[in-house]
Amino acid sequence: MMDGNKMRTNSLRQGFTPLGIWALSIGTSIGWGSFIVTCNTYLQKSGILGTTFGLLAGMAVILVITWNLQYMIQKAPNAGGVYTFEKKTGGKDLGFLAFWFVLLTYLAILWANITSVPLFARFFLGSTFRFGFHYHIFGYEVWFGEALLSICAVVLIGLLCSDSIRRINKIMVIAALTFAVGFSVCAVIAIVRHESAFSYAPLYAEGSSAIGQIIRIAVISPWAFIGFENISHFSEEYAFPMKKVRGILIWSILITTVLYLFVSMLSISAYPAEYESWLSYIRDMGNLEGIKAVPAFYAADHYLGKTGVAILMLALFGVILTSLIGNMLALSRLLYAAGREGEAPRQLAVLNRHNTPGVAICAIVAISVFIPFLGRTAIGWIVDVTTIGATLIYGLISFAVFQQAKQEKLRLERVTGLVGLLLMVCFVLLILIPGLLPFHAMETESYILFIVWALLGLAYFRVLIRNDRHQEHSQSFVVWLVLLFLVLFASMMWVSRATERAANSTVAEILTYHESHPADDSDERVREEREAFLKEQANRISNTTTLYTVVSLALFLLSTGIMLNNYRDARILGERLSVAEEAAKESQSKVEDLSRQVFTDPLTHVRNRSGYEEYISQLQARIDQGESLEIAIGVFDCDDLKGINDIHGHDKGNLYLQAASGLICRVFQHSPVFRVGGDEFVVILMGEDYDNRALLLQQFQEKQTAITATAGNEWEKVSVSSGVAVYDPLLDSSLKDLARRADQRMYEDKHIRKQNGLFSRSV
Repeated sequence: MMDGNKMRTNSLRQGFTPLGIWALSIGTSIGWGSFIVTCNTYLQKSGILGTTFGLLAGMAVILVITWNLQYMIQKAPNAGGVYTFEKKTGGKDLGFLAFWFVLLTYLAILWANITSVPLFARFFLGSTFRFGFHYHIFGYEVWFGEALLSICAVVLIGLLCSDSIRRINKIMVIAALTFAVGFSVCAVIAIVRHESAFSYAPLYAEGSSAIGQIIRIAVISPWAFIGFENISHFSEEYAFPMKKVRGILIWSILITTVLYLFVSMLSISAYPAEYESWLSYIRDMGNLEGIKAVPAFYAADHYLGKTGVAILMLALFGVILTSLIGNMLALSRLLYAAGREGEAPRQLAVLNRHNTPGVAICAIVAISVFIPFLGRTAIGWIVDVTTIGATLIYGLISFAVFQQAKQEKLRLERVTGLVGLLLMVCFVLLILIPGLLPFHAMETESYILFIVWALLGLAYFRVLIRNDRHQEHSQSFVVWLVLLFLVLFASMMWVSRATERAANSTVAEILTYHESHPADDSDERVREEREAFLKEQANRISNTTTLYTVVSLALFLLSTGIMLNNYRDARILGERLSVAEEAAKESQSKVEDLSRQVFTDPLTHVRNRSGYEEYISQLQARIDQGESLEIAIGVFDCDDLKGINDIHGHDKGNLYLQAASGLICRVFQHSPVFRVGGDEFVVILMGEDYDNRALLLQQFQEKQTAITATAGNEWEKVSVSSGVAVYDPLLDSSLKDLARRADQRMYEDKHIRKQNGLFSRSV
């Protein structure tokens, strides 16, 4: 994945087409869970109407997030996605939180799809890969052959993702179209062909209200759609206008929703004769094997025979392939962006000969090869975390959009940003707090994984704080507060769920005891035995509560200790930096005085050519290290300075240069200005001036026209030709190439101005 021994840190290459980005969006939204979770989580607990209306309600919520996402992509097209955008709008600390939870969520999805590969083999190839050593972990049987199959899949996907973007683009399009068409064909045929006596009842599940079931599906909608947003990580690689991303995202959400509904309808459209309804069949699917274990495949076989099974097998293969590729690519771009920003090892920002983050992909593969040995059950707990991870990601996107839109006074984006944020806050509470809805969104063990990830975040943030030489994490308490709150809150919920489970188990044992022992209070021995049993059960609940409470307290104290350690490191580092700054101020002032003499033009008081060469070399070094910079260079040349000098003298020529320099500095007030020749100036446009360069150029032309119209003397008239060029890694091998392009545009402008008589002087 590396080009010999040479480390390549140039920019990512554009190559994704609109269809390719659409394929990435739906391909990472729909995974193996579209066949399984739609049955045991959607249909079984909400019925077909609860599932349908819940998915439509969830789609409406996600469309709000979609609007925020497309605004974010167009505003800040960057490989870091929400991480980079949050960092830009809310600071490095919120950016770190975004990075940490995006990393968790995408890793969980990738690992879930890795462990689905053996399931695919089990369903359709039987025991072919059940060889070598095997063991049970968390109730799941792991075979060496199946783990080896998963490892091979990870390595192959890693090699594929390291290839050229154009080839990946084609593969994703073919795979996404394959499963979209496959789902649709099988579902439509099943709906049309099912027997007249077939019933979709029960339309809703028993035990809770219809509204509650619809809300239930809507609340976990982030799980259903998570992954569609990862196309933001490829925005540097779009080979099409950025404005098209809005339509791509909207169509992605609409088609994803339709495909989920198709899979749901297909799964209940047929069931074996031994079951009284589709619901009883789905409830028993965990005890079945072969195609019966996946209702959608059973229905395809029922209506289309082996052809239907083949179509769905091909579709499922496309689902797994797009999920693995899409999430591997998104993770590599996230790590690439973090490495480029210095918040992850900088080696992760190294690109291979195909201009893809080869080192980041190798790191993901290296971590992921161990996952198949943990079994499917543990990964299932991790997948639970993706629901809340997705909700946090969408909340951070909405918050960042609200902040940015507030600054730019954009009413629509302020509303969608605020609405998206409030919805995600509600979803987080409904997911985390047991009892608010008639279901548990997370398994008890998932709370532990969430706590562990928060603790790891605190530990990693400590590393960043210790290396923060410039005190850029000025609001580090935000990270500590959020992660500490999550540890405490998840610990409380974990204790609550564990106590609830212990209580339910105790009640079941008491009921069994009551049914098997006679209720004869006249027999003192029986009465004492019953009292002893009840006391034993009460002690069991008490001991369970005490144990989990102690462990929860220990986790809280551990996280508090890490936080206090972070605070101490930040304070010590701050004190050292303060001392160093005081010691450096005196010498720095001397250096600055000398620098002003060396790098300042004495006539115009802007920086001179030496200052320009120094500034350009520093920017070039940052680019060579892999940093992505938005830069434009403007070249400005004073027209007919020689005529002023020849007719009116050099003192009047100097006044003319000072007037031109003053105008350039006033218009481009946020950018450094350099006098690089007798009558030539250069401006380096970055940040605000870069974003507004077209408007500033227009203002410059208007102001010099206004000055010239009111000037009484020739040397007071400002006539300057200009040319601006934007840095493009595909056109410019260095900033010197960029400067040459800007200089060429300036001469083109001068030629046009001369033809139009814009600077002919009566000298």
